[in-house]
Amino acid sequence: MMLLFITEVVPPVVTMATNGMGCKGAEGHSQEDLANRPFQCEECDKGFTELRYLKNHKLTHTGEKFKCDECSKLFSGLGSLRRHKKTHTGEKPFMCGKCSKQFSRLCHLKSHMRTHTGEKPYKCEECSRQFSDQGDLKNHIRTHTGEKPYMCERCSMQFRQLGGLKRHMRTHTGEKPYSCEECHQQFASSTGLRTHEQTHSNEKPYKCEECSKQFRQLSGLRAHKRTHSGEKPYKCEVCCKQFRQHGMLKVHIRTHTGDKPYRCEKCGRQFSSSSTLRTHIRTHTGDKPYKCEECGRQFSQSGNLKTHMRLHTGEKPFSCEQCLQRFPSKAGLLFHKRTHTNEKA
Repeated sequence: MMLLFITEVVPPVVTMATNGMGCKGAEGHSQEDLANRPFQCEECDKGFTELRYLKNHKLTHTGEKFKCDECSKLFSGLGSLRRHKKTHTGEKPFMCGKCSKQFSRLCHLKSHMRTHTGEKPYKCEECSRQFSDQGDLKNHIRTHTGEKPYMCERCSMQFRQLGGLKRHMRTHTGEKPYSCEECHQQFASSTGLRTHEQTHSNEKPYKCEECSKQFRQLSGLRAHKRTHSGEKPYKCEVCCKQFRQHGMLKVHIRTHTGDKPYRCEKCGRQFSSSSTLRTHIRTHTGDKPYKCEECGRQFSQSGNLKTHMRLHTGEKPFSCEQCLQRFPSKAGLLFHKRTHTNEKA
């Protein structure tokens, strides 16, 4: 297989007014346009440099589709079918000259090259944020417009990105295509796998400048920093409760909708968050992954380990407003409060 090496990418000229096609309406064609794109579509007046491109384009009007022999997926253009076939053959003829990573399409390689150059030619007109990939800009714009064009047919949940819908569908199907090479645990998303893999290496490269706490992911550090600043940028439109993380808001919204998309395969019980399901599954497996380094005692939940650690440190963060007595856990405080109300346990 012949490999095409690219070490430099010429910045693209992005003309959003022409949809990246370089063609305008029939009344707006210049002589130069007609000379460069002599093959005109009679339906919509788009111009093309070669007749084969025009023929493929016409199929978008007729509705005719090309079928993949391997998986029966349908495509409106022959070029799209050819690109798709590479997902079956594994062919990746375009190689990055910087890091040797390979790609099935030239446009993917060009987008990748910007991770080396730092170039971000696509700019959001709303907030001026810049992106290296046009698709990333389109997805970002939806955070301003609120558009969520991808809907789950099972539960009507909507998503800004097709990838988000695909990942969500796995909560219904139970599919977990990503497997850890170390312990063979399986995950529904590549992000979940990457996060898990760091539990084997114990690597925590992101450090908080305030308290020196370290995190496996940058998103974890960002969320943690809000515990210092008190910032809660995510607000529930139903009850106005605010949250530090978008994920926490999403889980909270399910308390209003009653949605419980995560189902236990063992007993059929359903949960509103994947973390609650994971904790529940340990009641079946007996898994206790959180170990106290002081005494070796193990726990099924990280929160239980944190509470237990206070027995060693002597920390008592929960205080009774009535008598100022302090407790290492919230449960201990609630139990104590009954002594003031004469409520029986």
